[in-house]
Amino acid sequence: MSILRLTGVHREVGTVVILDTITASVAVGDRIGLVGPNGAGKTTLLRIAAGRDEPDGGEVHNKRGLTLGLLAQESHFDDEFMAAPDLRAAVRQGASHLDRMAESLAAMERDHRVEEPVYAHLQHEFEILGGYTLDQRVDEALSGLGFTRDEWDKPPTALSGGEQTRAALARLVIADPDLLLLDEPTNHLDIAALEWIEEHLRRRRGSLLVASHDRAFLDATVTRIWELRDRRLTVFRGDYSAYHRQRLERDARAAKDADSQADSIEREKELVQRYRSHRKFSKMHEHEARLERLQAERIEAPKSSRKLRLPGAALAGGGPARSGEVVVRIEDLVVGYLPGRGALTADGSPATEAKRVARAPFLAAQRGDRVGIVGPNGAGKTTLLRTIAGDLPPIDGRLSFGNAVQIGYLAQLRGAAIPGATVIDALLEAIPITPGEARGYLARFLFRGDDAFKEVRALSGGERSRLELALLGIMPSNLLLLDEPTNHLDIPAREAIEAFMTESPATLLVVSHDRRLLETICTKLWVVDGGLAAAFDGGYREWRAAVASGWTVAEAAARPPAASGLGRRAAVGAGVGAGVAAGVAVGLGAAAAARPPATRRAKRDKLSKDAYRRQKAIVDADLSRLGLRKSHLELAMADPTVASNFVELRRIASELVDVDQALANAEHAWLELEERAP
Repeated sequence: MSILRLTGVHREVGTVVILDTITASVAVGDRIGLVGPNGAGKTTLLRIAAGRDEPDGGEVHNKRGLTLGLLAQESHFDDEFMAAPDLRAAVRQGASHLDRMAESLAAMERDHRVEEPVYAHLQHEFEILGGYTLDQRVDEALSGLGFTRDEWDKPPTALSGGEQTRAALARLVIADPDLLLLDEPTNHLDIAALEWIEEHLRRRRGSLLVASHDRAFLDATVTRIWELRDRRLTVFRGDYSAYHRQRLERDARAAKDADSQADSIEREKELVQRYRSHRKFSKMHEHEARLERLQAERIEAPKSSRKLRLPGAALAGGGPARSGEVVVRIEDLVVGYLPGRGALTADGSPATEAKRVARAPFLAAQRGDRVGIVGPNGAGKTTLLRTIAGDLPPIDGRLSFGNAVQIGYLAQLRGAAIPGATVIDALLEAIPITPGEARGYLARFLFRGDDAFKEVRALSGGERSRLELALLGIMPSNLLLLDEPTNHLDIPAREAIEAFMTESPATLLVVSHDRRLLETICTKLWVVDGGLAAAFDGGYREWRAAVASGWTVAEAAARPPAASGLGRRAAVGAGVGAGVAAGVAVGLGAAAAARPPATRRAKRDKLSKDAYRRQKAIVDADLSRLGLRKSHLELAMADPTVASNFVELRRIASELVDVDQALANAEHAWLELEERAP
């Protein structure tokens, strides 16, 4: 039985047709995912279905008495919601009908009317609708969607925009309408909140129509897909994965049919020309008629699969340099914010202490690793990434980089100006290539045709993200730090970004709530929670299974580095002793890479002349190489351009400390070798 039916719905904005003759229906219990590229009209369709907007043509029919609720991307909260005394009261407003029923029941009890049939009927309906468990359900919704108990007492006006949207979602959960319309509900949700809302929507009896770019969320919650493409709506059965397979099969058939028809058109054109030249006009007219029918029924080939490919060596100037085996190493690092000028404490006095967000006892990433940084909202994931990028100074601890590491950073808040008036200008200013090469490269990032000439200032959030990643991908960076790279992107763009990451030889550190990206790209995780950061040697699914079995960040962080495979590999990959930081590949030889003097066993027996000569050559080469490297680093430290670049200065200073230690080891090895000279 249909509860909502769209018949021939048409919508135009100016001269642009957004929706063209849309016909579809929602039945009782349907769970439908609405997909399509950005700008396809998903939000417009949801607003028309909710009665917020009127179609330019066609009709929308609702079942009599239908209750529906809409969560919009850009929520405009009503006065009642914003005027609520606290967050809990604002969410509880979703069940105002239950409060009215409770008041009616209380009034009948005061009037001693409990024996009347109307009282029994009202009480039964109140129980069926969950009136007696309302407070429990409100608490569960607030906790499940990531609100701590300290936040329940805040007024809605004190919440951020993302928190207000989460609160509006909680209110809709409590309202439990017959039809729930959700527009990108996974925005502003961390992984725990995503899993909670998915479980709630799976258990829910009412109907659901949800527009989302979160493929894992769609797989978990819907059983049908409405696809908006080229202003038309197509219905598919199954979850997103089933839809994706069906869409690929349809596109393949359409491409084959289009190619076959194109061949037929060319053949008919040749026959028309042949019969014209032979003056066989009856045959010519016959084939002209066939040609007209074919052209009138032309099958449009689907747009080619939009994938990003790694920039060629010619574009990237030969590609990024090869970094050391261990790219980044963290020991007892404390990240947070130092007190700034004018910063005040709660009592109004000047702030003198740093705000500590998280501590990482030990983390390391090797060359080629793809590490996902995960954890609840506000745990410190972005703070950790910004510290690694050099945006924030570390409060305490040690952060070191391997040899020849070159960092590329995509921030979550991308407000920095991009040079160049247009998209292609931005690329041409970044690297000296021809306009043709630039357009070919930009096409890999979905800037096709006239899109390459769009003004940078007029780009949408998703287009800006793609352009910034294109600029990042063309630079010779071998360590990419990406903070929510799929924000604002539709599904084709997300799949394109994943293809880019898969093909990139760079080491990746990615902060993301996109579970499909984490499953597809990341083989290791850094988990930030409860003020601690720890490594998990496995992918997203393994981590969630481990959490369900009792794995915690606190226990993982308490284990010594040697207890984890990552710690062992980091120490081995560095090729240096315990006193030398991992990740600084300065080309140590066998003698210099030996154990530190305090733990090395001295052997006083004399060497043969050949053994002495071979070992002395190695040690002398180490001394020369390390001495030369130390001189180069000291000169670099005095360079004004380096002194003004915090990231480069920190890298050079860190490497200089390690080279000094390695040089001391090599000198000690030389002294030991002289004692064993023949």
